[in-house]
Amino acid sequence: MTVGSQSSAGYQAVKDLVDLVLGVVLGVLFSPIIILALVIVRITSPGPALYTQVRVGRNGRTFTMFKMRTMYHRCEEASGPRWSPVKGDSRVTPVGRFLRRTKIDELPQLLNVVLGEMSLIGPRPERPVFASQLDLVIPHYQRRLDVRPGLTGLAQIQLPPDTDLASVERKLACDLYYIKHLGPWIDLQIILCTISYLMGVPFNHVKQALQVPDGPIVEAEYQEMNRPGPHAVTPREHEEACF
Repeated sequence: MTVGSQSSAGYQAVKDLVDLVLGVVLGVLFSPIIILALVIVRITSPGPALYTQVRVGRNGRTFTMFKMRTMYHRCEEASGPRWSPVKGDSRVTPVGRFLRRTKIDELPQLLNVVLGEMSLIGPRPERPVFASQLDLVIPHYQRRLDVRPGLTGLAQIQLPPDTDLASVERKLACDLYYIKHLGPWIDLQIILCTISYLMGVPFNHVKQALQVPDGPIVEAEYQEMNRPGPHAVTPREHEEACF
């Protein structure tokens, strides 16, 4: 199944409606947690509680993504744009570490879902400054923009934040697999895995029970997509210059 097929297009219309309804319902249900978390962020470190950032959405259209601030205010003024914080990153506040670990910091993006800029499930939206560079060095990178970006997705439930080009490619393989096989079953698999993660259930147990497509499966399809020519990737010595 591809995004361009008639059955996939029909499912996408249903998914858009489900996103809208669930986005409103979940926003109302989680509103006490969101408000409490925003208040705690505001009183524990200087700066706004709500963090906004421009991201690239479906078909390359940019939008403003909402998120709770988990890092010290204006921390990138000295370092410049950088990928997601890694473990022990000094830019992250103590409260921010908890919010990131529990994914509470992502809850404001329910507003992006209601506005039709994001979906509950899909590839994570990238920042324009990174997306434009990644498109130059990674084959098929733009194809992840065929669907709306999501709060959770096939890549997010099993892979850590991006740290280099190799990690970006691993996530891209998952994103393209999801787009190709878009349908209710894979969405249900991702939702159940996300809920299990939040409940502290080890992913490997859930993956086996639900038969979630993992690294070797999605990588095989990605490599097949790149044949017959060699897979062109920027040499490692150029990586720091790009990012």
